[in-house]
Amino acid sequence: MINGKKLVALCTSRAYDPQIHGYIEVLNESLKCHDCALMIFTINSDIYWDESISPAETYVFDIMPYDELDCVIIMDEKIKSHTVSNRIISRSRENNVPVIIIDGSYEGCVSINFDYKKGFEKITRHIIEDHNVKRPHMIAGLPNNVFSDERIEVFKKVLAENGIAFDDSMLSYGDFWADPTREAMKKILARDILPDAIICANDIMAINACDMLINAGISVPGQVIVSGFDGYEEVFFTTPKISSVSCETVYLAEGTAEVALDIIAGKPVKDTLISPVLITNESCGCKSQSMKGKTLMARFNNSFYRHLDDARILYDITSDMVTSLTPYQMAASIHHHKTKTHLCIVDKKCFDPEQNYFLIPDLDKIPKDLHIINDADYAEEHRFEKLPLPDELFYDSTVNDKESVLSGNYRDRIAELATSGYPLIFNALDYANKPFGFNCYYFQDYVITNYSRAANVTSAVSLGIGGFINMQYQRFLLKKMDAMYNHDALTGLYNRLGFHNKYSHIKDLPENRNKPVTVIMSDLDGLKYINDNFGHAEGDRAIATVANALMDSCPENAISARFGGDELFSVVIGECDAEKIIHKIDSYLKDFNAHSGLPYTVQTSSGTYTTSLNDGFDILKAIRFADKKMYEIKNDKKLGRSELD
Repeated sequence: MINGKKLVALCTSRAYDPQIHGYIEVLNESLKCHDCALMIFTINSDIYWDESISPAETYVFDIMPYDELDCVIIMDEKIKSHTVSNRIISRSRENNVPVIIIDGSYEGCVSINFDYKKGFEKITRHIIEDHNVKRPHMIAGLPNNVFSDERIEVFKKVLAENGIAFDDSMLSYGDFWADPTREAMKKILARDILPDAIICANDIMAINACDMLINAGISVPGQVIVSGFDGYEEVFFTTPKISSVSCETVYLAEGTAEVALDIIAGKPVKDTLISPVLITNESCGCKSQSMKGKTLMARFNNSFYRHLDDARILYDITSDMVTSLTPYQMAASIHHHKTKTHLCIVDKKCFDPEQNYFLIPDLDKIPKDLHIINDADYAEEHRFEKLPLPDELFYDSTVNDKESVLSGNYRDRIAELATSGYPLIFNALDYANKPFGFNCYYFQDYVITNYSRAANVTSAVSLGIGGFINMQYQRFLLKKMDAMYNHDALTGLYNRLGFHNKYSHIKDLPENRNKPVTVIMSDLDGLKYINDNFGHAEGDRAIATVANALMDSCPENAISARFGGDELFSVVIGECDAEKIIHKIDSYLKDFNAHSGLPYTVQTSSGTYTTSLNDGFDILKAIRFADKKMYEIKNDKKLGRSELD
């Protein structure tokens, strides 16, 4: 429960599918009248019962707020994975949350199913008994599939009751899909005597069987009757329209709501069977039924053209995200009218620039620190075109140690949205099959194109953030490579290669032409003495100290380098006071020596040379002139010490 509302979670796939969308609307309208809030946790593809795969988008079922839910509804036939359904059931049981299974059956869970057996018997009896068929043929689904085998038994039963002997030639397998069905039809069409009816175990196979017959010049239903099963909307757009049995998910919604409310109220419940609806149509010779055909076609056209528009815009959003230079810019790039009414929540660790999030070992075993990075309702006031760019995307430094859609710095926002009267829709964000967060959509209507766009937005944002993380890490590696190849490892100054690369870039800039250029050469005094008496490690420390003094004393635009040994220099383009810089170097070292506690003194001799950056300027000659002056000063120091001695 949250904010006085009972929480019901619906686990499904493709919430934008018209049947599931209709189911959601009826279910939510029934629940909200009884102070219940519906949260939809959905993947955007089917797993097709392949238990060997583990799509990252199923992470959405791991972030359900199990400890606050009052009921969980699983659309097993839509998710199509016993592994995933069992995972949800297990987590629910750990938190004492009752589970309702739609289109499936699991021990300890109440089920709401279509009576597929009765539904298939309706269409089979209609074809054989009402149309007086004598040579029927069945195209079943997958061999050894429970749904397919059940329908085969129904077919045999109806044949027997009508005095038709079954033999194996009356059965083919189309695997519930198009290509296997067309292969089966090739063999049927090669027969000398065709069946007078082809009864298919689903609509996809019926549509393809009908197409193969017509292309072979065989009249449907004049010569061969065809029927399907499931009542997919496509059967109303074929020529002829296909007779079928409607198993529209929406028919299950009211029953689901009743069971859910009884469970929440603590009332006893039992499994429920809903009888599918027979749809007779042109393919069996019955009267044409268009049902929702015109409405569906209008919606299809609208969705198609909207999809083309969305695809271009979402591509641009993804590109802007990938090429952003900071996490803040990346998050701001999400904001668009095509991405309205949604929250984006991600693992804070994604934006550590010194690691590629997707290459972290055992990433799936590390808890995610989830934080909100974008709320469409408030994104405009944070647009980076209008505000100075902050250094960090995350203002909240706290750690979210509860991996749930009702935790962290977004809990209050989602709790507020959950009481709006419309369902919240959650999608996992993933990249390279690794989840890193989730999107929450809070539509204030049931417009199906919004539901459809949500899946595309999730894909675009996933690719955008994933691409940004990769680009961010590439930039980090390039900086490290630059430091490795262009900088001196001991001092951090440019090495010979790095200096020439940098200098050759700036010397030809128009704004630097004919400006003063100063070379400051600084050489450590007594390096041999330090090496001989205290070791080369201390000699290196002394060189690094002089380098720090040089960088600290020169202007920010100076190019400082070490070509080797203890000779360090800086090149300053523009006006500067060379003597003041040398004084700062000496002061830096004097302060260092006063606090270092070292048994030796770090001192340097410095020489300078200033000229103009014109066509005749030679950097190497300038360095030699500064070097010569530096040695003159060093020799004067030695001479002064000798005279004192």
